[in-house]
Amino acid sequence: MHILLQPLSFCVMRAVGHVLHTLPENWSVLGVTSLDNLLYVLRVENTSEQIEVYDMDSYRLQRSLTVPGLTAMADMTACAHNSCAYISDRANKCIHRVGLPHGADVTNWPVNDKPAGLSVTDTHSVLVTSNKVRKIKEFSTHGKLLRQIQLPQDVMSPRHTVQLSDKQFIVSHGAYADPVRRVCLIGSDGHVVKTYGGPKGSGSQQMTVPCHLAVDTNGFVFVADVNNYRVLLLSPELTYVRDVVSRDQLKWNPERLFLDVQRRRLYVADSNWPMVGRVVVVSV
Repeated sequence: MHILLQPLSFCVMRAVGHVLHTLPENWSVLGVTSLDNLLYVLRVENTSEQIEVYDMDSYRLQRSLTVPGLTAMADMTACAHNSCAYISDRANKCIHRVGLPHGADVTNWPVNDKPAGLSVTDTHSVLVTSNKVRKIKEFSTHGKLLRQIQLPQDVMSPRHTVQLSDKQFIVSHGAYADPVRRVCLIGSDGHVVKTYGGPKGSGSQQMTVPCHLAVDTNGFVFVADVNNYRVLLLSPELTYVRDVVSRDQLKWNPERLFLDVQRRRLYVADSNWPMVGRVVVVSV
């Protein structure tokens, strides 16, 4: 989980975020994360180099990394404690662990389902959202299954999970054929505590495809609402606050999010899958 160390009023009072920079257009972006002043961008590549590495101050490309055996990428997150990145691979039904900053010590472990969104907990374990079987699976950094939580029937097509400091979970769910599109607060026992959203739509209480999430220390939730071309900010009570990123600031669809801790920046993967994408850097 990526945490923003700012007072409560900071998130609420600022208007729609200001675009600070955009990374170059290339293949679609399926993951954004950072570690030690380097930004890692996972792209749909037709070459063996899948991860671009940028300096976070200058936004200059430093190098590219190769992950052998990586096929159908779905998400990427990083763990500072273990100095590594994790990448979900839907085709191979596994998680790739990549040593950072140079992409060394690449290993993988099976998930036994098609993995979707990834996040890292405060105890440095990895949360894998398995959307076909509606499960949250928690693994150690080397792939030991620690536990799995079965989600209720009405949490259809879960896409991304972030664990809160109180050990509850924020889960986004809903795909194109599902009747509802929601962000849910899920208890540690897997039961739904509260929700935001419902039938798909473009109003302030609706979403089309709530895909990726980020949560700050005050419990405010950033939601990539893909086909409404925006990023929403929800309160800790899961009520609508405002749009953080608007349609006017994007070319395509906001597919992935990364919330920077110290720089007060939100990195938005703006993509037209699979052919083109970029990362939009927004002040929040």
